[in-house]
Amino acid sequence: MSLVDPISDMLTRIRNAQSAGHEMVDVPCSRMKTEITRLLKREGYVSDYVVEGENRRKLRVYLKYDASRAPVIRGLRRASRPGRRLYTAARDVPRVLGGMGTVILSTSQGVMTGKEAKQRNLGGEILCTVW
Repeated sequence: MSLVDPISDMLTRIRNAQSAGHEMVDVPCSRMKTEITRLLKREGYVSDYVVEGENRRKLRVYLKYDASRAPVIRGLRRASRPGRRLYTAARDVPRVLGGMGTVILSTSQGVMTGKEAKQRNLGGEILCTVW
């Protein structure tokens, strides 16, 4: 089965697993998805992730909940899509919820958060927003 937008599929799997209260979710692995998940872990939205398998690799993402079992990720939205790519200059990197959320960009120097991109004076494709 071929996916038109694999990143959107990953975000939807995470969103659905959290709404169902699962501890983890498996996603087909790619370099871009691994980098996005690395940023989600570093920013504190997921507890951990592991790349498993040899020839059909999968990315296992361990979800994070607060003390009352509410998901840490309140919202997860895909910004750029295959049919409509969204790019931004370094000075125009959007802020999510006044700085309370995170925007993830794909730049010429790799996948990074909006704060990092602004500090390095880089623009790029807006992949998703998390809050």
